[in-house]
Amino acid sequence: MQRQYFGTDGVRGPYGGPVMNEDFVAGLGRAAALWARPGGARPSRALIGRDTRASGAPLERALAAGLAAGGAAPVSLGIIPTPAVSRAVRLGGAALGAVITASHNPSSDNGVKLFGPDGAKLTDAEEAQIESLISPSEKAAQLGEGILGGESALESYVESAVLLLPGGSLGGWTVAVDTANGATCAATPTVLQALGAQVAATGNKPDGRNINDGVGSEHPQVLARLVLSAGARIGIAHDGDGDRCVLCDERGEVLDGDEILAVLATHALARGSLAKKTLVVTVQSNMGLDAAVEAAGGRVVRTAVGDRYVAEAMRACDASLGGESSGHVICRDFGPTGDGLVAALRVISVMLETGRPLSQLRRVLVRFPQMARALRVREKRPLEALARLAAAVRGLEQGFGGRGRVLVRYSGTESKLRLLVEGPTDADVRSGMERLCAAAREDLDVV
Repeated sequence: MQRQYFGTDGVRGPYGGPVMNEDFVAGLGRAAALWARPGGARPSRALIGRDTRASGAPLERALAAGLAAGGAAPVSLGIIPTPAVSRAVRLGGAALGAVITASHNPSSDNGVKLFGPDGAKLTDAEEAQIESLISPSEKAAQLGEGILGGESALESYVESAVLLLPGGSLGGWTVAVDTANGATCAATPTVLQALGAQVAATGNKPDGRNINDGVGSEHPQVLARLVLSAGARIGIAHDGDGDRCVLCDERGEVLDGDEILAVLATHALARGSLAKKTLVVTVQSNMGLDAAVEAAGGRVVRTAVGDRYVAEAMRACDASLGGESSGHVICRDFGPTGDGLVAALRVISVMLETGRPLSQLRRVLVRFPQMARALRVREKRPLEALARLAAAVRGLEQGFGGRGRVLVRYSGTESKLRLLVEGPTDADVRSGMERLCAAAREDLDVV
């Protein structure tokens, strides 16, 4: 279903721009509240969390004013990771959850993610329904105050995460943590220290402007250096709102979401605990992940890019594990959305059970040669109108003969064309990517 404002992960854009401003966010809040209480049902609670961006506070006030105008009772959870908001909505009986965040984007951007009463992200159809209720004339200043009060959901989230590992099981461990100057600055170090670990931290001094600035999951080289200097057994790097992570082994080598999923899925298959023997991933994941899971006796189901599409497919096939190569990992027995802290703890649990370092565990995934590029474009012309690019894709797929694949899509949150080539050899992949980029530049105005 076509949507104007929502992308693959909520509404997002530069703060002060045509979408991410107080007036629009107030209108979005009012529309979401109307959607959540059809037929004028009595007001119900809507929980609001945010990351550490300076723009988060004024946008929270605007969103709350809109929610209240639509008949909801908005409650602020303060600065808190996105998965903690999902959990609070699900367990607290709220009708709606909202997180003001632009995830891994720079501090100049912000956004709004919405959760339904089950703590899951909304479907395309639900987002389209909310868009249909947005009033373009809504003015935040005319709506008054909306926040009815504040609650703390962070402590409960931390306590539940601590219970994922045996008490004191990380005694003698040093763990390197990069919290991206974002929403996990308090949560992740607190959980690890409660389990007995010594934490070496970076990216833990947010000032409203430095979220994701040279730190976090988008810049894992910072974590790699910290792991080596601190002698850590594992490194954990989050994005700005904490719904994903990348890891680093004790040798300073970075693991992305595919490697995390391979470790978790093959271990669960060996223990007989992977529901339906199924792992759900997106079309972005490396084909080596399919090979690893199938060799361990399982199967892989693929979806469109976006962790909410992964979550939807997991519910449909009753799978317990899924995620994206970007580091969104969903452990459905804990929660219905990506959770970087939980993913890291589950990998640590495998390390504890097997007694093997992460540098060994990661070997279960043997990657197929792959290359990805992102071309910034001035206009997202329909892909079906890009004749030269379509011809290049067909030629590559025919040449691979089933031993590779090509993926072309637009980013759901940025003005970028994303290209991926996977093939039998590095040379095939490099030449294939050159052909795709050349064709894309002929069809599009590439910045």
